[in-house]
Amino acid sequence: MSSNTTSHHHHEVESPSSTSAAAAVDAAVNYHNRTKHSLTAGYARGPRGLDWANQPNPFLRFLSSPLLPLLHYSPQPHDSPLYHSLFSSPSLPPPHSFSHASLSRLFYDSLSLSAWKSTGLSTWSLRVNPSSGNLHPTECHLLCPSLPLEELQKDASFPPPFSSSSSSSSSSSSSSFLSHYCPKDHSLELRAAVTQPVLPLDRSLLLAFSSVLWREAWKYGERAFRYCNHDVGHALAAAAISAAALGWDAHLLDGLGHEDLYRLIGLDHTNSPPPDRLPDSPIRGRQPWVEAQHPDCALLVFPFGETPVVDYAAFASALSRFPYLEWLGKPNSLSKDHVCWDVIYKTAEAVKKPPTYGDGFSVNPFRRSVLISPDLYKDFTARQVVRKRRSAVDMDGVHVMEKETFYQILLHCLPSGELAQGEKQGKQFTLPFRVLTWDAEVHAALFVHRVRDLPKGLYFLVRNEEHLDRLKRAMRSEFEWERPEGCPGGLPLYRLARGDCQELAKQLSCHQDIASDGCFSLGMVARFEPVLREKGAWMYPRLFWETGVLGQVLYLEAHAVGISATGIGCYFDDGVHEVLGLKGLEFQSLYHFTIGSPVLDKRIMSLPAYPGPGMDA
Repeated sequence: MSSNTTSHHHHEVESPSSTSAAAAVDAAVNYHNRTKHSLTAGYARGPRGLDWANQPNPFLRFLSSPLLPLLHYSPQPHDSPLYHSLFSSPSLPPPHSFSHASLSRLFYDSLSLSAWKSTGLSTWSLRVNPSSGNLHPTECHLLCPSLPLEELQKDASFPPPFSSSSSSSSSSSSSSFLSHYCPKDHSLELRAAVTQPVLPLDRSLLLAFSSVLWREAWKYGERAFRYCNHDVGHALAAAAISAAALGWDAHLLDGLGHEDLYRLIGLDHTNSPPPDRLPDSPIRGRQPWVEAQHPDCALLVFPFGETPVVDYAAFASALSRFPYLEWLGKPNSLSKDHVCWDVIYKTAEAVKKPPTYGDGFSVNPFRRSVLISPDLYKDFTARQVVRKRRSAVDMDGVHVMEKETFYQILLHCLPSGELAQGEKQGKQFTLPFRVLTWDAEVHAALFVHRVRDLPKGLYFLVRNEEHLDRLKRAMRSEFEWERPEGCPGGLPLYRLARGDCQELAKQLSCHQDIASDGCFSLGMVARFEPVLREKGAWMYPRLFWETGVLGQVLYLEAHAVGISATGIGCYFDDGVHEVLGLKGLEFQSLYHFTIGSPVLDKRIMSLPAYPGPGMDA
């Protein structure tokens, strides 16, 4: 195995050699090929059954850390903008100030619990941000500027410097602080106080995302690394949309390297996967490091219209002092026993991002998405849509979507939004795609089943039109590449072939009825190996993040028009490529989705996410 990792003890980082960079790409490609499901060769390696006794705790806690409770909000809000206005207005709402209340809203509408479900002896929670199998490997950490102490609800249990001193006035501020978000009780666990300025702006905050790979690997085995990165993308989009409702912009701090992120969230290398001592096959046994967090990315959140100046080298220098902070709390144990799926940790090591401090930080201009008519939406607020998002477990196989609704959903899937004459889709200008730092690499092959006045068949949405000629050459020569009737002028949607493809969609998505019983399903097809060769192996997880961001848009669009959706991680990779005529690794299918009218299971009782006074749950 080859890796781009740096010494744990030195801040200076050398660029990886071309040899090690090529080896890292090879490791990513080998992992990707190894974890494909196949119609003929069977499924990727995973557990033969679920070891319920060792199912990981879905909630990471830092024991003995002081808790900062966050505020709860009405499900029928007057403080949340209309959902469709976030996308179709020429700018975001006026920015809120950073406060206890606005922080509470940011998390409540992005990463918190949305409900509890119960049937028989089983009870489980759902969250605002989706996760395959409801396993939730994604953790979020907050680096926040100082807030007025009265905002922090002064508490004698807060240790200095979180608490006020006797000489403080009521308007004084505590230090900036690092915390871990706890969705179970919608609170922040205070991890460390930061007395030196770190953030580029007083009016900015930073969300750092990490993954507990074991949470997904427990159920899905070797394919789990893919699903963890889908979930990172969903979380990025959820955070960006929640921030937008507060008038805040959000953008990845992608100049940072893996080691910078490691320090930022207070990880300790003594409890991390030992890359030089990983086994060569899956092994079972008590291995606490399997529960360690894998740092993914950092998202800078700042008032819309104020682009921060980010000095990555200075930021990294400040982070180099973080190991010496006084860190509070120890992570709880998630499982009694573990299985180390070795290839996951080897791949995670290979695709670590090196620092690119010279890249600079720039934010694309904001572009609105095209709105055919606000009447297509049900005047839901942003909070109503994000908090009612659910993954449908079954579709009714009957509901017919109106053609304008279908086109509207796809218009919101475009990265560049409303373009001037002669411009092409590809740059990430619209919400939430603008959080990403690269041009769009992900397209969608659509299986249209039930859209009124639109012929059934196979369609293709080109999300980066610079790829159009390559796609045409790479795919079947007999495809039509015809614009469907009534398709809006700025929507690069093409019909490839007519015909009923319900059975085909079902077969490709691991024989799941849900892929054929909705109005349409799709496979997300990314430009693949050329991206890794051009930019680096660290783009491998980022391609999955992009599919997760797109998937989050599909979820919210479906709920905003009154139906539902489901992300599908189980599909036959090369079966999809065969249908499209794709050969080699230039383009690969990375995620599937289905949208339609859900069938609700009346045996399952729904309970409020956070029972309050008068609610006995």
